[in-house]
Amino acid sequence: MIRVAFYDTKAYDQPSFIQYGKENDVEFRFLETKLTEDTVELARGYDAVCVFVNDTVNAAVIDKLYEYGVKMVALRCAGYNNVDIRHAFKKVHVAHVPAYSPYAVAEHTMALLLTSIRRIHKAYNRTRDFNFSLNGLTGFDLHGKTVGVVGTGKIGRVFIDICKGFGMNVIAYDKFPAADSGITYVPLDELFEKSDVISFHCPLTEETKHMVNAAAIERMKKGVVILNTSRGALIDAEALLEGIKARKVGAACLDVYEEEADIFFEDRSGHIMDDDLLSRLITMPNVIVTSHQAFLTEEALNNIAETTVGNIVSCFKNDGICDNELCYRCGNVEHCRKNGRPHRCF
Repeated sequence: MIRVAFYDTKAYDQPSFIQYGKENDVEFRFLETKLTEDTVELARGYDAVCVFVNDTVNAAVIDKLYEYGVKMVALRCAGYNNVDIRHAFKKVHVAHVPAYSPYAVAEHTMALLLTSIRRIHKAYNRTRDFNFSLNGLTGFDLHGKTVGVVGTGKIGRVFIDICKGFGMNVIAYDKFPAADSGITYVPLDELFEKSDVISFHCPLTEETKHMVNAAAIERMKKGVVILNTSRGALIDAEALLEGIKARKVGAACLDVYEEEADIFFEDRSGHIMDDDLLSRLITMPNVIVTSHQAFLTEEALNNIAETTVGNIVSCFKNDGICDNELCYRCGNVEHCRKNGRPHRCF
């Protein structure tokens, strides 16, 4: 039996993980608390920990996990910016879920875009009060507009296909362009300058942090629509707010926020919001914020549980070879390979 401490548990997590755990001899202890330096003690005596996007897996936490004999950090998400991969090497193995449902995130991105530009959220609120006026609800066609897609992994490419279905012109930027994809790649500055809509689908790294800043917004078209369903820190929220106030940014649709860790996934409706920046963004009439829910479909939850449990089983069995292991030593973190095949570096 493989014993796993499961941090930051939500009600929607448990059914699929319990099912796949029973099928694979993996026992989960579901904890509501996030993994931090103060709660890492709860992992003592477990073989692995299972964490999500807002859990803290820094050097101090990794050292404690190593001290307690925990051998694996199993991420139930694609992003790993909250994990010190460099420090984890030779201490704990780290694996993620690279593709749980690119359709879920891409479709949510398009839902945000359509809701924003066709004022669907405003119309919904009006008609519930029996207000059927059309004043202020004028939108614009997507057909013929240029969308710039930053990041052309699986999610980005699905979003591109959706945009093409609407008759949009697609340009893209990626540090590692997809070969033979038929995608029109341009430099990032050119994408900012030419796009009517810009959507972000890239990972958060030191290089991509605050790639949308005051200078970047200055290069964008007046009235640009910005979409972010990737990681909050891709966008400097203060610069975004200033761009909105200056009428440079026409609309912003955010499923993520840089300082979301202590806010998202919880009911804060009865509390005073301490984050003034987020409060101001939410009050803007051309801003839509959803609470990191782009991934939240039944299909995605099932795939996340199946892949995460599979990663755990692979790490402790089958010679320890896990296709989704993240490895600092290999350079290309997400593709730990030797002679073209997955292997174990330590």
